[in-house]
Amino acid sequence: MKKFEYIIFTVLAMLVFASAPTGAQSKKALKKENEHLRATLDSLRRALDSLQASISQDSEAMALLDMLEENDRKTAAGLDPEDYNPDITDSLLTAMYRQKHGDTVSVDHGFNMDSVNLTSNLPDSVITERLAKLNSFITLPFNQTVRNYIVLYSEKMPAKMAQILGLCEHYMPIFEETFNKYNLPEELKYMAIIESALNPFAVSRSGAKGIWQFMYRSAIFYGLKIDSYIDERLDPIKSVDAAARYLKDSYALFGDWNLAISSYNCGPGNVNKAIRRAGGKRDFWSVYDYLPRETRGYVPAFVGAMYAIRYSSEYGLKPANIQMPPQVDTFEIHRNVHFQQISDVVGVPIDVVRTLNPQYIKDVIPGQSRTCELRLPFNYTNTFLEQEDSVYAYKADSLLNPKTLLENSGSRAITSDGSRIGYRVKKGDYLGRIARKYHVSVAQLKKWNHLRSDRLQVGQKIYIYGR
Repeated sequence: MKKFEYIIFTVLAMLVFASAPTGAQSKKALKKENEHLRATLDSLRRALDSLQASISQDSEAMALLDMLEENDRKTAAGLDPEDYNPDITDSLLTAMYRQKHGDTVSVDHGFNMDSVNLTSNLPDSVITERLAKLNSFITLPFNQTVRNYIVLYSEKMPAKMAQILGLCEHYMPIFEETFNKYNLPEELKYMAIIESALNPFAVSRSGAKGIWQFMYRSAIFYGLKIDSYIDERLDPIKSVDAAARYLKDSYALFGDWNLAISSYNCGPGNVNKAIRRAGGKRDFWSVYDYLPRETRGYVPAFVGAMYAIRYSSEYGLKPANIQMPPQVDTFEIHRNVHFQQISDVVGVPIDVVRTLNPQYIKDVIPGQSRTCELRLPFNYTNTFLEQEDSVYAYKADSLLNPKTLLENSGSRAITSDGSRIGYRVKKGDYLGRIARKYHVSVAQLKKWNHLRSDRLQVGQKIYIYGR
């Protein structure tokens, strides 16, 4: 931004210099020249203000439409049933793991939600009557903006909604149990659709991760573990618990669920700022114009997703056959174990292990240093219990060897022999500077730390291997 200011005011200085008065200039000519300079200055200031506003909007967060398009690329939406092979997946959402490793599936709905007015054959009176019948604890507003999102989710992207409905059958009972535990409205579960389209591996361009899209600092504040072994933002059970506590705190702060939901998107600071600018009014539509642009669409999208899920049958929307396990057993693990050991000995496909245990970002459960959980489909329970000792012994020297992990798994590398260095990011740091300091490459830093972008946060811990 300072570069733009410098250019603008350099141009202004050149104009002033070029028009400096000479003895031959009349008073009338000077006055005319001053008016011209004043008009030029005003024009430049308006251009600068417009540029600042544009940059501010872009840097706060991506627009809701961009978020939807990004979620299209990072979720299972749009896959055909034949993409699933029952002989391989058994009880797995294969598409999520495939996407995590680079496969992209894009479903572009092609609408600019800031300007479009989506049409529907269904009259508004029917929609408002249906919203009332939802009997939601959270106030569900209705206007043209909300109507756009209702039509979008219920009528304009059936393939994506089929996938979301299929995922709802697995994840929504988990979310309902958690929100009930904290005595919160069950309807909050639909926020996960807006956040990630129910993809536990989702990673936004700003670094938010998991179904509930926690940023690093917020995740740490709400007790989620993030280290070289584990990122609990990717754990659907742990992350929804943190999301519930966040929303409970936000509601206590604002006293309005729509504002609490908005704060989940843009942070309580931005909501407080909007309240001040709205003269102290504390309801969503009063502060609407003062919220960041992407947050203004968040509550309408929440209402649209909730409506579309609850009335999916009226629109002919049916859940896709996701083949997630109907029942899952959880085991306590007290020794280090690699996913490959579990897969080869027990017979459960490794993709199943990864899908049910997404928090272990390097395929290793670090049970030796802490008590960890392993989730498996119930039909593998007896085999795992019978073969547990064999699991730990199987290829342990190779699969859990630090050097082998470093060479063969890139970002999954884990060391325990002192070859790993932890570095805390300081103000002014960037990946190139850290890479030069430790004589490694930026690509290595990104692999070792599971980074999807070059952006770092002050206080974030970066691990360097194999110095």
